[in-house]
Amino acid sequence: MPDLLMYQQDNFVVLETNQPEQFLTLSELLKKLETTLQKLIIQDLSPDLQNFDTVEAQAQYLLDTTCELDIGPGQYLQWYAVRLEK
Repeated sequence: MPDLLMYQQDNFVVLETNQPEQFLTLSELLKKLETTLQKLIIQDLSPDLQNFDTVEAQAQYLLDTTCELDIGPGQYLQWYAVRLEK
């Protein structure tokens, strides 16, 4: 039986254009995704994201299905689950 610890996604490293890497909790990452999505024009979002009625649902979908958001030419926002040791 696999260790459930392998599937926990409580902490993430976030990589963003011209920014140092950040370590965020799940709730912090969701908030960052929501804030970023609010700044984008809905027509610039992928069709699958346009299907959602709320920014919260879009952010959760991104978290569940991918690790990158296209935020414009030459820019990136990526996140990866990490396990932090104490």
